[in-house]
Amino acid sequence: MMYNYNLNVDMELVQQLECKAVEIRKMLCSFIYEIGMGHLGGELSVTDMAVALYYKYMTYDPKNPNWEKRDRLILSKGHCGETLYTIFSDLGMYTMEYMIEHFETLKTAKFGMHPNRKYVEGIEASTGSLGHGLSLATGLALGARMSKAPWRTFCIIGDGEIQEGSNWEAFMAAGHYKLGNLVAIVDKNGLQMSGSTKDTIDVDPLGDKIKAFGWDVIEIQGNDMYEVCNALQSLLPADPITRRRPICIISNTTKGQGVDFMENNCAWHGGGIAKAQLDEALVSIENCRKVR
Repeated sequence: MMYNYNLNVDMELVQQLECKAVEIRKMLCSFIYEIGMGHLGGELSVTDMAVALYYKYMTYDPKNPNWEKRDRLILSKGHCGETLYTIFSDLGMYTMEYMIEHFETLKTAKFGMHPNRKYVEGIEASTGSLGHGLSLATGLALGARMSKAPWRTFCIIGDGEIQEGSNWEAFMAAGHYKLGNLVAIVDKNGLQMSGSTKDTIDVDPLGDKIKAFGWDVIEIQGNDMYEVCNALQSLLPADPITRRRPICIISNTTKGQGVDFMENNCAWHGGGIAKAQLDEALVSIENCRKVR
């Protein structure tokens, strides 16, 4: 194994990121209430990982989202784009009012249920049709190697999305080319729109399968900020030249994390949230705030 998992992580940093994740979850639920529809189940499950990446572990400047030296993040599970929009807003890239005003309007739309890179700075790839993100990320990582650019490519995939065969072509190609500058993150919440992934098409043993394609695998509890930080901190620098196995972080999460009546309930895969439900959700999220 070429990275050192189980490092010491700064607990003050963990607490700061946990607090930020609470804020983002509250903002996200309020945003979905205002725009009338979203995919809160998966958006809440991936929040901790997205917060850790954008606020600490990605090389990223929100004031210059097209900076050539930035790390790239492709959200392959594009239906959860509102999580990124909310983070972009908190980072000062867009106001919440602007996003609401320009969300899926007939003539002035910039923000959609599925993100469009042509309209939203900060979005690296237009996604939503599942199964394409990892192929795009593999191409970016190969491009970084060819240009000797020291940035890293992250790709967040849903576990239901893993059922798409194109993912496995990308796993195979990235393993073949030994793209050590590529990190796939599987948001493994165990549910998809129609029910459990296990009952739909079982993806397990996922780690063993991905290892067989030439990857190293780290498996964590993805709603535990300490474990998220530990995994991301363990990554080696994004060396574009040295050939080594790409890394997949299997991030075991809970769909609807932080909102008790949404957790592990596939009915919250997609849809809106009523005012009374929003009020209840905000209380539930606050109650999840950890005191260390």
